[in-house]
Amino acid sequence: MRKTNLLRRKQVAQLVAASLLILAAEVSHAGSVDLGTVSGSAATGSTSDVTTDPQSAAYQAPSQASLDATEPVSTINQHYIQENMAPGANYSDIIAITPSEWSVEPNGPGGMESQAGGPFIRGFQDGQYNVEFDGIPWGDSNDFTHHSTSYFMQQDLGSVTVDRGPGDASTIGNATFGGTIYNQSRDPSMTSNMAANLTLGSWGSRLAAVSYDTGVLPQYGDARAYISYKDFHTNGYDTNANQNRTNIFAKVVKPVGDNTVLTLVATQNNIHQNFPYGASLTNLAQYGNNFGLSEDPNSPLFQGYNYDQIQTDFEYFGIQTSMNGWKIDNKLYTYAYEHNGFNGNDPGYYGPGGYTLGTTNINGTTNPNDVPGQKMTMDYRSIGDILRLSHDLGPGTVNVGAWYDHQNNTRWQYEMDMTTGGLNFINTYNGQPSAADRLMTDTLDTFQGYFDYAWKPTSRLTITPGVKYESFSRNINAPVNQGNSAVAANGLNTSASWNSWVPSLDAHYMIQKDWSAYLQLADGYQAPNLNVFYPHGSSLATQPNTIQPQTTTNLQIGSTYTNRAFVLSGDVYDIRFNNQQSPVTNGVYTIWQNLGATEYKGFEVEGTWHVGMGFNLYGNFGYDLTNQDSTGHSIQDAPQNTGAVGIIYEQNAVYSSLMTKYVGTRFMSGGNGPGGNDYFSAYTVTNFTLNYTMPGLPGWFKTATLGLQVDNLFDNQSIFALAGQDNQGNDLFWTLPGRSAFVSLTLNM
Repeated sequence: MRKTNLLRRKQVAQLVAASLLILAAEVSHAGSVDLGTVSGSAATGSTSDVTTDPQSAAYQAPSQASLDATEPVSTINQHYIQENMAPGANYSDIIAITPSEWSVEPNGPGGMESQAGGPFIRGFQDGQYNVEFDGIPWGDSNDFTHHSTSYFMQQDLGSVTVDRGPGDASTIGNATFGGTIYNQSRDPSMTSNMAANLTLGSWGSRLAAVSYDTGVLPQYGDARAYISYKDFHTNGYDTNANQNRTNIFAKVVKPVGDNTVLTLVATQNNIHQNFPYGASLTNLAQYGNNFGLSEDPNSPLFQGYNYDQIQTDFEYFGIQTSMNGWKIDNKLYTYAYEHNGFNGNDPGYYGPGGYTLGTTNINGTTNPNDVPGQKMTMDYRSIGDILRLSHDLGPGTVNVGAWYDHQNNTRWQYEMDMTTGGLNFINTYNGQPSAADRLMTDTLDTFQGYFDYAWKPTSRLTITPGVKYESFSRNINAPVNQGNSAVAANGLNTSASWNSWVPSLDAHYMIQKDWSAYLQLADGYQAPNLNVFYPHGSSLATQPNTIQPQTTTNLQIGSTYTNRAFVLSGDVYDIRFNNQQSPVTNGVYTIWQNLGATEYKGFEVEGTWHVGMGFNLYGNFGYDLTNQDSTGHSIQDAPQNTGAVGIIYEQNAVYSSLMTKYVGTRFMSGGNGPGGNDYFSAYTVTNFTLNYTMPGLPGWFKTATLGLQVDNLFDNQSIFALAGQDNQGNDLFWTLPGRSAFVSLTLNM
């Protein structure tokens, strides 16, 4: 199987390389091309409504829809990101302002990934929607989740768009039914500039960053490039939960002739972090709301036993051109994630007698006072290609394309003695004492091809029927499978495949030049996670071919209005989750069955009003009902109401904002909240920003900007989510990170 996959990757790479060479040879004969229209779905967050006039609603809007969108979208532009985000902020922090979304990083902005399954979009959790970078889907192939701290930083983003729906036929990704988060990298500037930033703040946080825009380089065929380096550190809101992060990003854009653009992007990210696991009510009461890890080497919570070392890279080569009337967009990419992690066995208790000590090494040595724990590795690399083509035909445009991705994943975990670093005996595999909890490699091969026709019966109306073919193939080779150690030793070496045709239909109507409406009817689709191959309870294995992909049927209607004074949008939606998966034990097998159905429905509104004299008012509201037929409960962690209000002022050299986010009550399962409640209370967080730019400085400096950012202004530290349970069955919780303040100086040269 490995040889076959290797040959397949070589064949794909050779085919793509040959295609690119042919395109490069033909560009001198091609006609002009509108390069902004060949990169996929119109729902990816068009920035055509975002003007460069600071005295306009579109420029100042924290989040806004697009006149071109065919489903509900909210785009956060580069201006808002640069003015309002904390230095280490991730895309999960950026999108938290948008309707029907909530996300919390418990260790402070940038100090940890969003926890409890977030970010959430309409109740869909991470792993149930796509995340893309410059149109490329990325993430863990085992469960389709994402690591928001592991690839790119907010300083390198041009915009972030939340697409609350499955998209049209051209929307690619492994989890289309929950929506898509599009991260768009910033383009190199047309003019030369060097910028340096130093930020200091709460919890020992600091950021040192430098970036350089070359501007247009005539001596290199009008190429232009942008490169940045960031060094970020925080001690974190949670005790002893430190993070050190370095990131380098580079983007080169090179025109070739009059109608072709080549793009090369490369980024590398390194993280070392001490990672807490939530805290029990007892520990929160005794040690404070920010209890995370301890400094006691006799405790499983010792910070020296709980840490991660993560290294990633992400690269792609893109070409946009036209040939014989076809507009062509191709991206050949690769990305990798290498994670080595260590943790103590029991993350719940802290204090003498609150946890169990003692280890037995695989050589038979007993150590009654040593701390047990684990070490793990997860390494994967994806290689893929995305090809999109469009051609005007009759009263409309044909769009056709394909995406192929191969991800190879290696995962292992061993029980270990954290005190000595030795391995602990847990079972006998193949007649030998072993410390292995899991030893496995797995692959996921994804192919998606699509076709749609954007028919324009009138100059204002566009009707686009489309269909997408999706094919997923999983392979697992696990000498020690993940799951119950009593049965995992049986191992597993098998594969399974799933495929489906996914239709879509949308209609877009320009009522006026500044007012549009849309209707969408589309299916969403997600292949089964790798966990269908794991043994559960006392079962031997599962039967993955008995599992059908999870699907949704989506109906959405909405409208957007945009002019200089107003950006307004609203939508109504109904989503039917047709076959939610749930494990059921049957003898020695765990069979994953589709149990009942789940319905998501509601409405969303958002808008910005440019009042004048530099003032802008913003607000949004999401009303989201979720109901699981089999239980009658709402979906876990899905608030019925979310909202945001704020005021923004920008005039001359001053920018300031005051933004408040509200998240309603959320149902919890698998435990009891504070006071034994089944729901977490609603919470509100307010952030404040003040920036002052001094232009016309003498010497090398063009401008200098002084900034103040205060997150969680009113210091709300309430419990917001369940983190899991400790070894004694006590619930662990996450709390909101307390108030933090950051001051910054940015110099442009």
